[in-house]
Amino acid sequence: MSAPVIVRIPRPLRAACQGASELSLVASDVRAALRSVEETHPSLYTSVCDETGAVRRHVNLFVNTLHIRDRHGLDTPLRAGDVITILPSVSGG
Repeated sequence: MSAPVIVRIPRPLRAACQGASELSLVASDVRAALRSVEETHPSLYTSVCDETGAVRRHVNLFVNTLHIRDRHGLDTPLRAGDVITILPSVSGG
């Protein structure tokens, strides 16, 4: 069953979705949420996922406060009101 969820967009990626800080969508799991992002904001999707559909290694995805790798990866189920946070890695010297 699909549920309404929020996807929080970090400032560096907001240009890929017309400046939005968050998107509201309906999805049953993280994979379905990313498919929805791909349909509506393809440049945001390519910033998050590679050509195979895997999350880019420099991008972290959290559902509420838990990293998806600590749950079920892209198959992490979503419930109404869940928040997916996109968090690019920060590095530098």
